[in-house]
Amino acid sequence: MRHEPFPRGSTSQISRRGAIGKIGAAAGLAAFAPDLLAAQTPQAQPTSAPAPNAARGVPPSVISTPPRDFGPAAGPVTYPDPDVITIDPAFNALRVNNTGIHRLFTGGMHDEGPAWCAQGRYLVWSDIPNDRQLRWIEDDNRVTVFRSPSNNSNGNTFDHQGRQISCEHRGRRVVRYEHDGSVTVVAESYQGKRLNSPNDVAAHPDGSYWFTDPPAGASLYEGMPDAPGGLRNLKGLLNGKVGQPVGSGVLKGELASNIYRADPSGRVDMLISEEAFGGGGNGITFSPDYKKVYIVSRGVPWVFDIGPDNRIGNQKQFSDLMVDGVRCGTDGMRTDIYGNLWCSSNAGANLGYSGVTVWSPEGTLLGRIRLPETTANLTFGGAKRNRLFMTSGQSLYALYVNTQGAAPG
Repeated sequence: MRHEPFPRGSTSQISRRGAIGKIGAAAGLAAFAPDLLAAQTPQAQPTSAPAPNAARGVPPSVISTPPRDFGPAAGPVTYPDPDVITIDPAFNALRVNNTGIHRLFTGGMHDEGPAWCAQGRYLVWSDIPNDRQLRWIEDDNRVTVFRSPSNNSNGNTFDHQGRQISCEHRGRRVVRYEHDGSVTVVAESYQGKRLNSPNDVAAHPDGSYWFTDPPAGASLYEGMPDAPGGLRNLKGLLNGKVGQPVGSGVLKGELASNIYRADPSGRVDMLISEEAFGGGGNGITFSPDYKKVYIVSRGVPWVFDIGPDNRIGNQKQFSDLMVDGVRCGTDGMRTDIYGNLWCSSNAGANLGYSGVTVWSPEGTLLGRIRLPETTANLTFGGAKRNRLFMTSGQSLYALYVNTQGAAPG
């Protein structure tokens, strides 16, 4: 287990003005501090004596002893945040030095799919096993149940008309919530065969939706098993009807984990097959100019050029996501207005490497955000679209940054 050094000269004895003068001038950054966190269970305080680093006044961190407390009982945030790490000097222009990581919610089972509603000024995300969508409301930090049941929704986004798009595991479809409250099925089959369990979706300005379709939702925990004879229940031992509404457990997985484009006309086209891609897709996002699309397979991002006819080609592995010899596998990604790729990080038991990794358009590692939980997805939001929201394990975290998300939600 490898620990990184803490920043020097950033103890609580330095005044806020002094800290900004010393560390903010280089990047010229400033931001308003976030509001207080929503109520959540405080972490237990250690009973043993503090470790030497705590005794020296080094700011608590994910990797410190005692570890950083993200709950409501936590002390003041030290600037710059010790868990926001510059790797390449270019990252200094993207970070805000007088703000900190905040945990806005904890208590989910497996949180994914954050999406920002600009009109409503709220964040919606999926708590997949609990079969619900949750909503964090910006004006008062409330977290409410937004939709329950949600058909075990996973990925969410808002399109260029401000409508929510959701990938449903149990429904095995992509749906759109219209402004009048009705629901439109965007895609549920390809060439007459039912989809597996759409995972992530990205909205294109031309009105199409690009989405991935791995089989994770054909499970007891995250969705509903195939009916007997389906690709993921060939022997029929799993019973998808148990404990479910009437009519459940009748859909069969028939397709490989392909990548699709749902045209505004209603036609669903395959962009690339699982076989040609070399694995099933997961997270998906566009470059700011919509000339490239990034797709995750087996925990790493691949990049494709998009042709004028919406065909994709020139497939390249964007990065292996290795940091200090640790694989920081990703699930979901977003680009900012400069084309940088912000990737969630699941580093397993490697303390201090889960959270977020940030990469230049050329694939250079710029910086990292350390979180105490493995991170599945992220998105940009807030009134100025300059706040990074991260769904990590059972929790939701947020951090102000000095850039904006390229996509609307």
